[in-house]
Amino acid sequence: MLQPEATVDHKPETVKVEFDNFEHGFPPGFGPRGWRHLAYAVAIAFAVFQLVIAAWNVLPSQVVRGVHVGFLILLTFGLIGNFTARTDFGRAIAWITGALGFLCGLYQWIFYADLIQRDGDPTHLDLAVGTLLAVLIFEGTRRLMGPALPVMCGVCLLYWFFGQYLPAPFNHRGYDFDQVVTHLSFGTEGFYGVPIYVSATYIFLFILFGSFLERAGMIQLFTDVSLGLFGRSRGGPAKVAVFASGMMGTISGSGVANVVTVGQFTIPLMIKFGYRRAFAAGVEATASMGGQIMPPVMGAVAFIMAETLGVEYSVIVKAAVIPAFLYFASAFWMVHLEAGKHGLVGMKASEIPNAWKAAVERWYLILPLAALVFMLFEGFTPLYAGSMGLALTVALILGASIVHGFSNTVLRYIFWIGLALVVGAVSRNGLDIMRIVLIVAALIAITAFTRGGRATLVACRDSLADSAKSALTVGMACAIVGTIIGMMTQTGVGTVFGSWVIGLGEKSLFLALIMTMLLSILLGTGIPTIPTYIITAALAAPALAKLGVPLIVSHMFAFYYGIMADLSPPVALAALAAAPIARENPDKIGWEAMRIALAGYVIPFIAVYSPALMLQPGDPMAAELGFYGAVVYATLKALIAIALFGMVAIGFLYTRMSLLERVIAFAAAICLLGEFPYSDYVGFLITALIVAWQWRQRPPRDAVATA
Repeated sequence: MLQPEATVDHKPETVKVEFDNFEHGFPPGFGPRGWRHLAYAVAIAFAVFQLVIAAWNVLPSQVVRGVHVGFLILLTFGLIGNFTARTDFGRAIAWITGALGFLCGLYQWIFYADLIQRDGDPTHLDLAVGTLLAVLIFEGTRRLMGPALPVMCGVCLLYWFFGQYLPAPFNHRGYDFDQVVTHLSFGTEGFYGVPIYVSATYIFLFILFGSFLERAGMIQLFTDVSLGLFGRSRGGPAKVAVFASGMMGTISGSGVANVVTVGQFTIPLMIKFGYRRAFAAGVEATASMGGQIMPPVMGAVAFIMAETLGVEYSVIVKAAVIPAFLYFASAFWMVHLEAGKHGLVGMKASEIPNAWKAAVERWYLILPLAALVFMLFEGFTPLYAGSMGLALTVALILGASIVHGFSNTVLRYIFWIGLALVVGAVSRNGLDIMRIVLIVAALIAITAFTRGGRATLVACRDSLADSAKSALTVGMACAIVGTIIGMMTQTGVGTVFGSWVIGLGEKSLFLALIMTMLLSILLGTGIPTIPTYIITAALAAPALAKLGVPLIVSHMFAFYYGIMADLSPPVALAALAAAPIARENPDKIGWEAMRIALAGYVIPFIAVYSPALMLQPGDPMAAELGFYGAVVYATLKALIAIALFGMVAIGFLYTRMSLLERVIAFAAAICLLGEFPYSDYVGFLITALIVAWQWRQRPPRDAVATA
């Protein structure tokens, strides 16, 4: 049965996490007094609109994008007013401002045919609406996320207007006000570009999908299974954090959200069992940010990447599987070494739940996720797969609420078998969304008359509203980043940066990669991952592709370092989220997270030189070993490399390592990453020697230590 909120039985007292803005989510609820009812109703309307669009393609794409942006602006200004305005007059002004944004979105619907006919020849009203839309998007994003992203987009807007006065090669031919506003606020190259299309379709749907799963108890299932599997091992609490956050990433894809949910339990648990506060928070920050590279959701970037590259979503997911495994394997390895270095033990058997029992009791929660992955890999569109996954989740939640009132176990089995037969019968000739909707509607009607059923329906309704709140940050970021996309498509300035990268890459591909990495991290300082990826992918990824890097690998390269920016001081948003929970300095947490996430900084480089790591052609070893042989070889080499980097960072394998041993291990890792003659052979040889030496130096008690 759907829970009022996702809970974890084993977590201590909840620590409230506060931020300077609403980038990481609004406070619980929808505001004070009667204003909360208005915000709640708008959020429900927003969610219902998105569900209808997902189920039935009843409106043109441009109209969907316009109404989506309208809802984003309306709810953003409304909620910010509800939570920050001190008077009702201030809240009313906020809602009126948001309503103007909603009308700008409706303008795309009302004058849809006229706008197409007069494309390139805007009226005065068009220009007024387009200008107002730009002002509201910039101001809404500033209030929601702080000044960093609006300032960056504002600089691009200034260049768009006045770039013709700059010296070559930075100048452009110059554009009039009406050309800029038309390109930015109408059509599909500015605010209504690919990012907002993805936000209006896939992203909202998957946020809703994750929200229902979390409220159904998925967090507790993940935590119980993680505790049961790794709680008793050496350094078990930290391994629980890594494993639980990795599984949470499959449904959430939001790094900071994972920190403030799973971290409420795991960070105090790690501290209790001897981990330093900064290290414990760093582990959770690292593991949680990894949720954005964990298929199938991948922080919504996978959807944008698939649309940008024009490939199936499953292709992006396949490319991300092995690197995601390596990322979490690295974090797992780091906490294992840290536990061995400081002699940290696991939890007592009486303190942890039974993983098998937890899985048996709540196995049905995995079905929607499994169905989603299956449909994605079978070639169904993400929109269709997400709709079906969401429908299945709701059916399971409502069904669980119905059978909760059955005292007879036989009746429960009869109900579930009957429901399965009905679904099988209506989908015999293919899955039809309308038939699924009718089944869900019937379950809703039955639930309304069962004991506790109305509470379940209210919780479902609350999930709809909360999902609309959660979608605001991603949606507004996707809208405002259209400024950069529009500027680049009209001025062609991206070719200037691309030529620099290509020129540098002709001398050294490694230097070109370093430049791209630094650009991604710098752009990601205080900016969400999605706009960071969009900007870097537009600037650098095409240039890397021209240097021979497979296209998907070049985009993944930009994406990964956008994620790493959230772990890198001085901003380190994930560390900032973990700081109040751990009661530790965010900078210390950031540096610890960088050390733990060392593999995240090297995996993209490995993939560039060994594309088989992302299941892409062009790997140099494929000629000798075949494609799958090259995949195995690249994965094995990457595992050894990140194991060596872990030894260097922690300074431990079987015993504490001296400075000389760490230098030698670092040299071995560099050899495995390099592409000079005999580098792999040298790296493997040095690795064998350093491991054998550590084995000989081990204390007797460590010889029987277990993982």
